[in-house]
Amino acid sequence: MKFSLNLQILFAVIASFILGIALQQMDPNAAFYKNFMFACEIIGNTFVDLLKMILIPLIFSSIAVGVAHLRSHGNKHRVWKTTLIFFLFTSSLAVLLGLGAANLFQVGKGLDIHLFDADMAHFQARQMTLPDFIVKFFHGLFINPFAAMANGDILAVVVFALFIGIALIVLEEKTPLCLNFLEEVLAITMLIVGWIMKIAPLGILALLTRLIAGQSLELLATLVQFIAVIIGTTLLHGLVVLPLILFVLTGVSPAFFFRGARESLITAFATSSSSATLPVTLRCAEHHLHVDKKIAGFVVSIGATINMDGTALYEAAAALFVAHLTGVELNLLQQLIVFITAMLAAIGAPGIPSAGMVTMIMVLQSVGLPAEAIAILLPIDRLLDAVRTMVNVEGDMIGSLVVQKLTRPE
Repeated sequence: MKFSLNLQILFAVIASFILGIALQQMDPNAAFYKNFMFACEIIGNTFVDLLKMILIPLIFSSIAVGVAHLRSHGNKHRVWKTTLIFFLFTSSLAVLLGLGAANLFQVGKGLDIHLFDADMAHFQARQMTLPDFIVKFFHGLFINPFAAMANGDILAVVVFALFIGIALIVLEEKTPLCLNFLEEVLAITMLIVGWIMKIAPLGILALLTRLIAGQSLELLATLVQFIAVIIGTTLLHGLVVLPLILFVLTGVSPAFFFRGARESLITAFATSSSSATLPVTLRCAEHHLHVDKKIAGFVVSIGATINMDGTALYEAAAALFVAHLTGVELNLLQQLIVFITAMLAAIGAPGIPSAGMVTMIMVLQSVGLPAEAIAILLPIDRLLDAVRTMVNVEGDMIGSLVVQKLTRPE
């Protein structure tokens, strides 16, 4: 009998708690304890390193392809421009909501996590004036793309990917081979991500066992608080902010929308995948919400790739959660970097279960936080993934209604 990845991860989490608590009772100087923790360190670090390995090609190909696909709708400039503006607007609101909730509730603050001490030993929260920050920020955006890829300068890679995608739009039919190549790179990286996720249960088991062995169960209570804050904030965005925007811009009532979108939202929650839900989302938008087929086909399809409000909200809040756990105070300028990278990471996160965990590393590393902190986030990711995917899909359908209203000839 073969268990699903979800069940395997669940079993790994349960086993890690049992092993971690058992190891807490042992002498840290015992040979078995040292050898077991050493093995966990090797396995856990290998899993994290594999995720880091695939991050650059995944981000580059996903963003470049996502932007380039707009070129097939070049005869509808008003439609795709309105679509992009709307998606950027709602994603910005989602990130601000996530950062606001993280700053308000301060979940994880004061909890001493020793696992990341070595990773944070060289962390320096440099205080910069606003002019210095702006100069340094822009200087870091436009550098040699190959050097950026080699050094893991995420933002510079993202900017180069955006330029490539925009260039492919401008050149239109002159660059089919280049676009095909990037699509093939994306397909290959997604396949590799699938392979890496097959060992996710073992990686989670190793990482969490190390964490719990040297940590009190106070961490569990903190995780429960974090889950509550994320779900509450995500539902606030999905049940209040997005429907309010829809009503103000189109006059469509939230009750009508949720009746028409019900099938898609339930499917999104069950699959945790915007891409897998896409056929249902299109049917709901066209048949139940009465969106024009051409507009729905474009807005919803593009949205499944680049419009992920729930993911953006989660990754921004999670970055601050990790900062609290590691005892780091992110100043306003560093939170601005989190704001930008969370939005870009949401664009670069493919619409498949747990893909956001790969881009989560991008957000953490943008402000010097340890990528190893996903050891804490991975066990709870699937529950949160279901909720945020539902909001991601909701944003796509609301976007199609808004774009239809704003681009309809008077």
